[in-house]
Parts: sequence; C-alpha cells; structure tokens
Amino acid sequence: MRLRPLHGLLLLGALLIAASAYAEREFRVYRGFEEQADHTDLPPDWNKPAGFVVARLMYPSGFGGFGGFGFRGGGDWRRGGTSWAVDYPRGDRYHASILRRLTTIDVRSVEQPVNLEDGDDVFDWPYLIVGLPGYWDLSDEMVVKLREYLLRGGFLFADSFFGTPQWEGFVDGMRRVFPDREIVDLPDDHPLFHSVYDVDPKGQVPNMNSLLGGGGGWLGDGRTPHWRAILDDDGRVMVAIAFNNDVSDSFQWADDPDYPAEAAGLGLRIGVNFAVYALTH
Repeated sequence: MRLRPLHGLLLLGALLIAASAYAEREFRVYRGFEEQADHTDLPPDWNKPAGFVVARLMYPSGFGGFGGFGFRGGGDWRRGGTSWAVDYPRGDRYHASILRRLTTIDVRSVEQPVNLEDGDDVFDWPYLIVGLPGYWDLSDEMVVKLREYLLRGGFLFADSFFGTPQWEGFVDGMRRVFPDREIVDLPDDHPLFHSVYDVDPKGQVPNMNSLLGGGGGWLGDGRTPHWRAILDDDGRVMVAIAFNNDVSDSFQWADDPDYPAEAAGLGLRIGVNFAVYALTH
C-alpha cells in the first residue's frame, strides 16, 4: 500500500518517537573499584558509534563476608566504586582496543555500564562482563531480566573471582537466575578456546594484587583455574565462567612489566575468543 505524503510523515514521526522511547542508555563513567583503574583518559573517538561494545554489568553488592574489600564512592552501587566496577573502566577499554587491533569487529573504544533497572536497556548490549560476581546481590526483578537477556541470546562473562566463598556467592545468585540449569566444566576442545586462538584452558590468568604481594596470582584457596559455563538448550554458552582467574587484570596490566607476559598473552587471547564466540554463536 502506498502512503500519501502526510500519512508517511505521521508514520515516520511515530517511528521516531517509538525509537527514542527505547533508545539505549548514554555513555557515562562511574568511579572504579580500584583507584588505579580510574587513571585512564577517554579515547579521542569515545563518542563514535560502533557495532560492538564491551559492556559491564552493574549490580548491588552483598556485604556479608566481603573479605576485607573496601568500597569507594560511599557504597552506592549506582554511583560506582563498589564490586561491580572491578577492573573498570581501564580494563574494559584495553579489551576494546585489543579487539580492534586483532579482529575486524567494529568495536567502540569505550565501555558501557549496564544497570538491569534501566528498562530494556540491557538487550542493546549482547556482550556483558561481570566482575567479582561472588558478591552480587540481584533483586528479584534483576534476576528475571538477566534470565530473559541470556535466553534471548545474550552472553555473560563472569570473571575476577577466586576461592570457595566467592564461588558459593556466585552460585547462589546464578541458581536464582537458572535454578534448573547446571554449571558444567568446559572440555579443552570447546570452541570458546579455539574460536580465534588455540588456548590451553589449564592455564591461570593471575590477579595482580596477589602477584604484587608476593603470592602466586590467586586469592584464598583459588589456586586451580576452572573454565565453566551454563548452556542453553542448543548447547550455546550463555554464561562463560572464568573461576579462579582474573582475565580483566590481564587487560588492565598487560603493559606493566610486573605482570607476567605469558599470563597477559593468555588473558588477551581468551578475551578475543570469548567476544568472537559471543558474536558467532
């Protein structure tokens, strides 16, 4: 059916209004969890749109047994400075720069913080990283939103957590999201480890604070790395779990001589593989 000019303009106006009502959230920067992560400049093309964005999941923190970690920014998770902002924004921007350098993906130079309370905004960001997920304390509404996001094709990368208490905190939250789906150990030949680079999942991506303190790169009893996942009904990884690993530290510290070059290489390759997998599966 052909529309008369007036009808066409009215339809266009209605579409523009609908689009604005569901527009993705603007880019904004919150305070990082670690002071050094704040020390990063905005790239000159920070406001240039792109087809792929490294997004970071914001969440309220559970305070029980927080293991001595402190809060910045007054403890209000909506303002940053709490556990969700670990390795943010510095690590996320380096992750974006590596994807730009090593792939042909059209990647935005800056990250996107994503709050599940912001209506349908999460569905605009198909690749989410969540750091320190052993401390998340999602509301019932957030649980429902995250479940829908994952079942509709979203990808969640759980990173930067070590040891039994943090694992139990992560599992408690994930059981609310998927009470009927098990967490599985990924085999060495899984496509996550071979989508671009062939990666040995027996390696561990260490925590920088542990290394600087004379430790072995792990925290608590988290000496053994585990690469796990939650799958959808077709076998696609919805949640990639880097337990007893700190992949985002390899982004944040890749250029620091105190961070082992081999570990940095492992983390950067994992980051590329996970992003490419999320786009192709």
